[in-house]
Amino acid sequence: MDIVITYVNGLDPEWQQEYAHHTQIPLLEKRFRDWGTLRYLFRGIATYLPFIRRVHLVVARESQVPAWINRSQVNVVYHRDIIPAAYLPTFNSNTIEMHLHRIADLDEEYLYFNDDIFPVKMAAPADFFRGGKAVLGMSRHLFAGGMFKKICRNSDKMARQALGLQPSLCFLRPQHVCAPMIKSACEQVYERLEPAILASLTAVRSERNLTQYLFTDYLYLQGKLLNERLSKKQFSVAVTSISRLQAFLEQPTHKLVCINDVKLSEERYQKMREMILRCFQEKFPNKSPFENE
Repeated sequence: MDIVITYVNGLDPEWQQEYAHHTQIPLLEKRFRDWGTLRYLFRGIATYLPFIRRVHLVVARESQVPAWINRSQVNVVYHRDIIPAAYLPTFNSNTIEMHLHRIADLDEEYLYFNDDIFPVKMAAPADFFRGGKAVLGMSRHLFAGGMFKKICRNSDKMARQALGLQPSLCFLRPQHVCAPMIKSACEQVYERLEPAILASLTAVRSERNLTQYLFTDYLYLQGKLLNERLSKKQFSVAVTSISRLQAFLEQPTHKLVCINDVKLSEERYQKMREMILRCFQEKFPNKSPFENE
């Protein structure tokens, strides 16, 4: 199987200039801040997911590619390679996620990682795919207040439409972790819903968007997804203590960890960042094949 990683370096001045030119929305720091942890995601993949065939790094432009990336081992994918030109530039992860399955030479089974999720213990292929089916925890929700939940409901509704099913009062929401995807199923959904998907695309996040949950909902409703929670621990840097997160990173109890960024004081951000980078460096002291010598 492959891994697809989406990445944004919000400190890149070229990207910032493009963002300012095409949007009227102030830059949301928590969504685009770079913690300097991407290399440890790659080291985690090399150490704990040795069965991965290829890693694809999806970025907006050349200036977004870290200088240390070994391009002989990492397939760098630009937004223009997969997203129709009429919808570029985009600063919306939902727009990007609708098109990840269009990456050239993408494996039939692949994992979609955000750059805040890290492998920290040994995993096996069967943790993510089993018998031609994806493995992921799914839950049902009734109320859809707030933009993100509305986008989740949109995605549930469209997945049902793609399968000829009636809308449901409840909507599905997958576990917040890396997403196991089946390329052919993503292609089916896109083909069946292309006009609606294109109509949902925006440069910045909007209530009319769809999210990548469209594809996992479709798999679940089609009977091609096993409803089993992946081994993952989640920390919000706003509420967890530095010592608690440090203790987990030093002795993980789960195979994956999500370190979720939120608005922080500069002092807390610097202390948290310093600890995370120190722990990751101690855990992964050696370069991975994905890094230049």
